[in-house]
Amino acid sequence: MDNFAFMPWKARLFSPETTMRVCFAVVVCYAAFLAGMFIAHNWVIDAHGRPIDADFIDVWAAGQLVLSHAPQAVYDWHLHRLAELRAVGHEFKGYYGWHYAPPFLFVAALLACVSYVPAYLGFTIATLAAFAATMARIVGRKEAALIACAFPAILLNASVGQNGCLSAALMGASLLLLDEKPILSGIFLGLLTYKPQFGILFPLVLALDGRWRAIASASMTAALMMIISWLAFGAETWRAFFHSIPHTTQAVLVQGEAGFNKLQSVFGLVRWLGGGVDAGWIGQFSVLAIAAIATLWLWRRDVPFALKAAALALSSLLATPYLYVYDFPVLAIALGFLARQRAFDALEKMAVVAASLSIIVFLGFSVPIGLVAIGLVAALIVRRVTRLAEAPALHVAMQRA
Repeated sequence: MDNFAFMPWKARLFSPETTMRVCFAVVVCYAAFLAGMFIAHNWVIDAHGRPIDADFIDVWAAGQLVLSHAPQAVYDWHLHRLAELRAVGHEFKGYYGWHYAPPFLFVAALLACVSYVPAYLGFTIATLAAFAATMARIVGRKEAALIACAFPAILLNASVGQNGCLSAALMGASLLLLDEKPILSGIFLGLLTYKPQFGILFPLVLALDGRWRAIASASMTAALMMIISWLAFGAETWRAFFHSIPHTTQAVLVQGEAGFNKLQSVFGLVRWLGGGVDAGWIGQFSVLAIAAIATLWLWRRDVPFALKAAALALSSLLATPYLYVYDFPVLAIALGFLARQRAFDALEKMAVVAASLSIIVFLGFSVPIGLVAIGLVAALIVRRVTRLAEAPALHVAMQRA
């Protein structure tokens, strides 16, 4: 402690001790904020003990429909909303749609076996624990779990009961195990198909890199999930799911019923700025192509695997038009792999802070600010790749000198 006190102020500002203290303080603030909101009946349940309508209500209501032997009804927006109204016990504006494939109904049904409050809190804590543990394994340090919990997207997930931490944990585990345990890696990737929009680039990158065991394992896992859910919920549920996809696309991406300001993708940005559907798709596909080419190029280079993993996680966010701020724990996975490659220097720490602050801004201003955070992390990856490329040339120049 004495040595820390006599360190130059710049060194103290960016020291590991300061980082841990700040992150601990942030986590305490998150917990205090949520606890205060709960006590004030502004989070999870209201003053009458009724569930407050939030994103988690669509999962719990879907589980109720499964338990009542009507799983196909989750894809009927009218019937599902009626189930949500029964779940909360009061009228509310809007609708929290169920856009997941049938295998995720197993999770919904499990959560619906208990009352709303323990289901909400249990899901939030369990997925956060999985995310934090995954981040600790990626970075290779236990304290990384605390730093991960301080990431702003964690508060956003907890406040509405979303599943961003689950998605990030599955993607992070898949990338972490890809080299040493490709079959287990594929299983985690197969489980991630509950949100298939995050797997757009994975098959292409893994195939180019010859990761056939991981691809086979992921494919078998996804197929097995489909078969089991087909047997459990019936063919009608799967037909209802495929029938709902165009409806969801029309409502969310064309009509913007959820609000284009909430979409954190390039498509959402273009639509929010007033561009048409065609302009949105042109922008989205252009960025997808750039991200795919850059990621494929990097994966064919002789660079540390951690950089490749960070790039693939980041590109997964850029690839999908259906991206919300609660999905941003995946961005933390990219940062985790960067930390695994080497410790952040002062400039990189400032970039991470700036990316985190841009996510926090969303709390006050619901705009596609998440692209700023993605761009900052992308710049970190480019900076590290560039420095690796410059290192051999510098070494040769020094030898000649």
